[in-house]
Amino acid sequence: MTDRYYAAACQTAFECPKSREEIARRTARMCAIAEQTIVGYEPFHDVRLLAFPEFAHAAPVYDNVPQLRDRLAVPVPNEHTDAYQRICAKYGCFIQTGTFIETHPDHRDVVFNTTALVGPGGVLSLYRKVNPWIPWEVHASPHDVPAGADPFPVVDTEIGRLGVAICYDWLFPETIRQIAFNGAEVIVRVSAYMDPWGATPPMDWWTLFNRARAVENTVFVVAANQGASLEGYAPFSWPGGSMVVDFDGRVLAQADPGPGEKVVVAPIDIAALRAERARRVGHDMRGHLRAEIHPYLSRPTLPKADAHPITVESLRTRIAAGRKAVAR
Repeated sequence: MTDRYYAAACQTAFECPKSREEIARRTARMCAIAEQTIVGYEPFHDVRLLAFPEFAHAAPVYDNVPQLRDRLAVPVPNEHTDAYQRICAKYGCFIQTGTFIETHPDHRDVVFNTTALVGPGGVLSLYRKVNPWIPWEVHASPHDVPAGADPFPVVDTEIGRLGVAICYDWLFPETIRQIAFNGAEVIVRVSAYMDPWGATPPMDWWTLFNRARAVENTVFVVAANQGASLEGYAPFSWPGGSMVVDFDGRVLAQADPGPGEKVVVAPIDIAALRAERARRVGHDMRGHLRAEIHPYLSRPTLPKADAHPITVESLRTRIAAGRKAVAR
């Protein structure tokens, strides 16, 4: 067990690919960033965990599932995760990949927005975005398909218990809390968080929610944000601001807001986190949770997808039903 190490939040600035043949160049660049970060910081720190942004391999540039499946979707694991594994095996590190648009053999009429945790031995977990950014993301959620693997995987590794969630997931405290209750000590945020909800006041939701989720769950947060420009990832601009936050909400490192490739590193002290969790009587929001007094989670809100493929129009219909369900 490694009690203390450094994590790197790595942001990318690619243009949107139009086909899956373009993914390999992005993978090669991210492998280079990972290796340069590990080697460059070696005189100072042991960088053992590296995180990359949402859409780093491919963004949903097509507004419908058939085109996404035909042109961009890939199975996971794949040759790209194999490339990350080689870096992990060489340096003894762990990489939380940028997301893929994933096709799955058991769900042939949908696609998922998926990130993989890769270690020296290969892919350790897959996380499929539970809360796609609707109505514009036509990816399926694990909520929409028959139950399979745990939608909130947490992996026990030599650098701590690692979980992950993707971008919009972080605006749902229930999602991050479930990952924490599954045992996570470090939760990675793989994100493509656009302006104006980025790292700049007065609408700096990016910083706000990273800090809030860290505090309320007593976890480290390693948050890698998209750093693409408006020109490369229209119609939005992407503010970067990748950061690492400790379990008391302190920002340990943060890239300055603005587009571009950037890497920030910060210490992850698992021993300190475990000591604080063991010691604290006050401000232990996990241990103090009165779960049974909150019945709202037992009431369905957003309907599951009852027809495929998922479309912008069907999502708007489901959103209307969800809004009606919570109206008072």
